[in-house]
Amino acid sequence: MRKLKITVLKVDFNEELCKEYGAPDIVPCPVHEVGQEMYVIDGKKPPELCGGAWGSFEKYAFAMAHGLDSFTFPGWLGKDKVCINTCNDGLRPVTFKIEVVED
Repeated sequence: MRKLKITVLKVDFNEELCKEYGAPDIVPCPVHEVGQEMYVIDGKKPPELCGGAWGSFEKYAFAMAHGLDSFTFPGWLGKDKVCINTCNDGLRPVTFKIEVVED
């Protein structure tokens, strides 16, 4: 099984939606910050990764850890052994890069 690295690329905060639907004291994601790196070893969720984020892209990480090199959906990704995903938080989504670092 391959080792994967997860890197936080972007932490967003949708002010308009947060004003309308968020709690009064909502803040950008308190778990992740840009540049943070985590590793998937033996297909397991890194302990510092938010469970909601893992649930959003676990299937991609699983496929990559087990040998998938390319996501061939037309017009999506232009690099092999890399996947870009976000968590499922619609108010303050975090964007992650998942990449194979060890075959």
